[in-house]
Amino acid sequence: MLSMTTAAIDPDALRKRLFDAAAGGYCAFEGWVRNENDGHTVLRLEYEAYEPLAIIEGDKIFAEAKREFPFLHALCVHRTGMLEIGDCAVWVGVASPHRDEAFRACRYIIDELKVRLPIWKKEHYADGHSGWVNCERCAQHGRAGSPT
Repeated sequence: MLSMTTAAIDPDALRKRLFDAAAGGYCAFEGWVRNENDGHTVLRLEYEAYEPLAIIEGDKIFAEAKREFPFLHALCVHRTGMLEIGDCAVWVGVASPHRDEAFRACRYIIDELKVRLPIWKKEHYADGHSGWVNCERCAQHGRAGSPT
């Protein structure tokens, strides 16, 4: 259900893969590269990942979400490599019989992926500097919404 790619993400193609006649609800999240973070002008991002572990942990996250918020199908694609402003960095989609499960499962999946996957983000700034981003807010937010 989780895949990593260096290619551009095609949300329309991914949404079509989730279609199921039994689904009454669909929810997706697209994470885009933005041009500012913490007061710094960002020119581009670079993602690195330890893919074998990311896939294993991603499978665990999807299984947890399925137990908590029964859905029919879910997918996630995360980019690696150099991304430009406006690029889709991560896409999560969920199809379920009802909208509530789709919304809740999608939110759970993206929040947990941000916290638990071995994916690192390096920002490249307009002033010539760059830095790896420590996403403590992502961890705090994701954990706050986790089912027990």
